[in-house]
Amino acid sequence: MEGSQEQEDDSFTNVSLADDSEHISEVQDSRVEKIRSIMMNADMDAVEAENQVELEEKTRLINQVLELQHTLEDLSARVDAVKEENLKLKSENQVLGQYIENLMSASSVFQTTDTKSKRKIIASCYIK
Repeated sequence: MEGSQEQEDDSFTNVSLADDSEHISEVQDSRVEKIRSIMMNADMDAVEAENQVELEEKTRLINQVLELQHTLEDLSARVDAVKEENLKLKSENQVLGQYIENLMSASSVFQTTDTKSKRKIIASCYIK
């Protein structure tokens, strides 16, 4: 029983009835200050945790924006390269088209003929 009495003495502040009201008020004030301190620390921890979450979200968003900027830069470079290739191919097509026209005009097979010469050719085919 004495062991349990000692535990009770350690966990509670014993105030005798003979103490004056000033001492009781000091004890109550110190308890109120401890509670306020605990509450302020809890509030500060909550604010710090909230700030940490906001900071992580901002960091995530910044990284996402940077990644999207790099993707946009890559796509813009690809579009420029495709435009350049397209212009080069158009130029090559024009050169090839002109070359083909020159070959066709130089060849007798592709010469345009009037209807009289066509008749002669057709007629000569049937005569033989």
